[in-house]
Formats: sequence, structure tokens, C-alpha cells
Amino acid sequence: MTTGSSAPSTPDRASALLQSIFGYDQFRFQQAAIVQTLIDGGDALVLMPTGGGKSVCFQIPAMIRDGVGIVISPLIALMQDQVDALNTLGIRAAYINSTQTSAMRAEVEQKLLDNELDLLYASPERLNTPEFIALLKRSSLALFAIDEAHCVSQWGHDFRSDYLQLRLLHEQFPRVPRIALTATADKRTREEIVEQLGLQDARVFIHSFDRANIFYRISEGQNNRERLWRFIRSNHAADAGIVYCLSRKRVEAVADWLRQQGRIALPYHAGMDADTRAAHQRRFLVEEGVIIVATIAFGMGIDKPDVRFVAHLNMPKTIEAYYQETGRAGRDGLPANAWLAYGMQDVISLRQMHQQSKASEDFKRHQHRKLESMLGLCEQVSCRRQTLLAYFDETLDQACGHCDNCTEPPTTWDATEAARKALSCVYRTGQRFGANYVIDVLMGKPHERISRNRHDQISTWGIGTELSVNQWRSLFRQLLVYDYLESDSDQYGGLRLTPRARPLLNGGENLMLREVSRTQQKSATRSARPSLEATDQPLFDALRALRKSLADERGVPPYVIFHDKTLHQMIASLPTNLLEMADINGVGEQKLERFGEAFLAVIQEFNEPH
Repeated sequence: MTTGSSAPSTPDRASALLQSIFGYDQFRFQQAAIVQTLIDGGDALVLMPTGGGKSVCFQIPAMIRDGVGIVISPLIALMQDQVDALNTLGIRAAYINSTQTSAMRAEVEQKLLDNELDLLYASPERLNTPEFIALLKRSSLALFAIDEAHCVSQWGHDFRSDYLQLRLLHEQFPRVPRIALTATADKRTREEIVEQLGLQDARVFIHSFDRANIFYRISEGQNNRERLWRFIRSNHAADAGIVYCLSRKRVEAVADWLRQQGRIALPYHAGMDADTRAAHQRRFLVEEGVIIVATIAFGMGIDKPDVRFVAHLNMPKTIEAYYQETGRAGRDGLPANAWLAYGMQDVISLRQMHQQSKASEDFKRHQHRKLESMLGLCEQVSCRRQTLLAYFDETLDQACGHCDNCTEPPTTWDATEAARKALSCVYRTGQRFGANYVIDVLMGKPHERISRNRHDQISTWGIGTELSVNQWRSLFRQLLVYDYLESDSDQYGGLRLTPRARPLLNGGENLMLREVSRTQQKSATRSARPSLEATDQPLFDALRALRKSLADERGVPPYVIFHDKTLHQMIASLPTNLLEMADINGVGEQKLERFGEAFLAVIQEFNEPH
């Protein structure tokens, strides 16, 4: 395919490429305006949720404008998959990174100089080298696309120091338009992106952050691993998913445990060697129904559209991190689940991490506010989606009806007297013991340590038998969340009162708290499997088998051939010829030519009377 001529481009040409290359009838959201801004030579800052179609916003202008579109991506491990997907569409794409031999890089560089590429992917580290800048100055450039632009923000959750140098693009190439893209950025992060990249004159496009297809559930309780398995077994018995854990050790343990339950579960964390990480990531992308158990080292830029669930076994540090990680589910727009289990130890551990940080006090205060927002999301009793969107300065007028708090409204209870007992017991035991010890004192459980400390002689001994251990644990967790208690930063995590506890202890205020419900303990959720009639399942399975065979022949993930959503539309419309097949979203000219007949043959086989 050749790049566009220097003649003025029109919206009609962009729409024609959208149809012929990507197989879609019309642009979504603000895509058309973003595409036209770049075609006209302007800069853009784009905030669009994961799966919202950010890539099209720079891919089409790169094909229309003279020269090559340079895509800056922090994801060396995924560049080959991204380029393979573009090549399958007939787009001339390549990448340059450290995984290539010098001969391979030289070949790509020559294609760049000869204007034989539409898109070239490179890392920010490579963009910062004088040699690569010199190469770009000898090339014809259509645009710069800075993906995962929130990495430039020191206030964000994925800061990358190499992104700070990308301002030089505007200084070195002032006439080349730039587009910065991200799925997660609060107001302060957006302001820093503009400042650091010199995008003061850029048009800003902010699409709704809402991912309406994701069902959000956040629950507190014990035995998180068992609850995770019940959730997977009940809702995602054969689906691909991601499970996030805080530590590498837990990643390995959970992956091993899921394998014992009969699932294909692969660990992924920064402590593994690069080859093993790459192999696990490749299996996740190429095979069906694989579960990745990972630290936050995994996931940015993952294009797999059919991830049906994202589960967290530890609470993320910020809402941005939570939103970005859950956004890796359901990129195809079909139903998906976001499931989070957390407990008191998460609250203690994350607060201790902040206390022990060597960052500046200003940065620590900022991160503390972010943690408090995440804690508030976990403990709230109103619509989760309204709170998520409000964090990104977006208003949802009505409750979403598609989160746990909407479908099973939690109850609250007057915890004033119980909280006073808890705070008093913390004080009378010396403000140096953890929650489990204090709960034992409240419930009057005799053991040698309590006797040795003579805490079976104090006034709060045995005054809390009206609540269960789990109810007390929930109460202490919420007292930590709402800052009536704090935990020592040492390894023992002893609890102590904060100044906020005084009015509650002295009778100056009352306290209503969330009650742990039975449905939370069961971790029920809604099915996130795309709906199919039972009679359609055999055809869907046959189409998936064909897709897998074609993908294996080409060494690409199955979704590069067609998304599940496209297969569903084939089943719904049952095309009988290539003309009808071309009307299905996701079937462009290249894919129609390469794969259309094979998929028609399978559909016709199932349609013939038997």
C-alpha cells in the first residue's frame, strides 16, 4: 500500500480507509475530529478508555499524510505483535528495538529512508539517541504518536524517565504533528503531559472514561484465593483472564495453585528471566483460555480483546492503576468482569509503603491522597462507576446498575459503640499491638500472651462478644481507612489512635459503616460471557477453530484474524457471499480477500439442511 499524495486530504478519504482497511462503517466517539486534526498538521492530546480505538486516530493520518508515522511505545515485548497485526491488515509497519540483529535494523532503516513504511514503532529510549534522531532527520515524517503518554508524569502510576526527553521532538521537528494518547490521567497528570511534552497548543480530546461493558465488584473477606477460584469457576470456566498480585512470591504461588485446579495459569513478574516472561506473554496472546498471574509489570499495551476478567488479590495503590488494569478486560466491548478482593493487611501494607518512602514530602502527600481515594472506592456504599468517573472529573447522573453496590445495595449499621470499644481497647493495650491481638482481647479469648501482658485484667477484656471475628476485622479495617487508627511503619504493624479518634471516643460524633453482606462473602458476580443461543455454540466453536488454525499458520494471535465480536456478528447475519461478509464490522478488504471464503465455507456447512 502506498502513502498518500500531497494533495489535500478529506474526511471522505479517512472514512474510506476506515472501511477498506479496518472494516468499520464509521468513526466512533471523537475519532473523526482527531484524525482530521492530525491530517491538517495539528497536535492532539487524546484521553480515551482502553479499547476505545486510540490507535486508529494516528494510523489513518499516517497513511494519508506524506511520510512515515513514528509511534513511541514503551512496550518492546509487544512491538512485534502490534506490527504483525498491522501487516495482516495490509498496513506497511515495522519496528526498531534491541531484540533485532544489526542486519534486521539496517533493513528497517533503509525502508524508512525509502519511504516504504506507513508506521514505525520505537521505544522512548531509542528516540533519545542522537543516532536515531539523525536517521529521522533524513526521513520524511508524517507524524509522531506518543502512546501511554501518562508515563511522562511523575505524579502518575507508570512514570518512565525517558518520556521526559520526548519534548525534543517538537524542538527538532517543529512542523511534524504530534499526538499524545493515554487511557488514564487525572487532571494533574493531564496538565503535566501538556507541560512536559510542550503541547500547550494541542487540541484536547477527552472521551468518556466509562467502560459500560465491565461489571465492577469489590469485596472484603478471608480466604481470598478460595474466593477467587469460586469466581473463576462460576463465571469464567474456560475464559482468558488476568490475576494481579502485589508480590512476586504470591504470583508464583497463585499460578501454581490455579494449575492444580486444572487451569492453564502462567506467572509473570520482573524477577523472571526475560525469555520466560516473553514466552508466557506469547502463550497468553496466542492460546485460548490462558490465565496470567502477574504483578503490575504485566499488561500495558496488551491488545488481546477477549480477556473476559481481571481479578485483583491485593488492592491497587491508586484509582488510576485500578482503572487501567481493569480496562484490560473486555476490550472488544463484550461483557467482562472486574473483581477485587482486599483486606485489612492491604490497607496496612500500602500505608506503610508510603510512610517508608524516601520521596519528597509533597510527592508523598500526593500519593497519600490517591491511596485515600482508592480506599474510599473500596468502602463506599453507593455506585462504584459514579465514583470512578468522578475521579476523572466526569459526572454520571444516575447510578450505573452494573456494579455490586447497584445490584446488591449494601447495608449500613450504627458502629458508634463498637468503634468506641475498639479504640478504647487499642488505647488500653498500649497502642502497640495488631488488630488480631486486640480482637482477641475484645472477645475475651484466653491465651498465654494476653495473660503475660495482664490484658485479661483490663476493662475492655471480653466486652466485644456481640460481634464475630470477621465483623471486628471489618470494623478495624474501616477504622484504618477512615483514619481513626494508623499502623506503625515497623514490621509488627501495631495500631495507634489518631487525633480524629478523640471526638468519637468522647461522644462527639457517631459512625455509620458498611456492613459485610452474605453476597460479599460468596463473591457472587454477573456472568460476563457473551450471550449465544445454545444452537449457535457449535458454529461459534467451529469458527474459533478455523481462526486458530489460520493464526497458527501465520504465527499470530487468533484475534489478529478476527475478534470474537466479529465472529458473533457472522453468526447473527449468516452471510452467504463475500459481499454480505464485507458488511460485517471488522472485515476489511485485506481480511475479506485472505479469509472470507474459508469462513463462508464453515458458515454454509452449518447452514445446510441435514
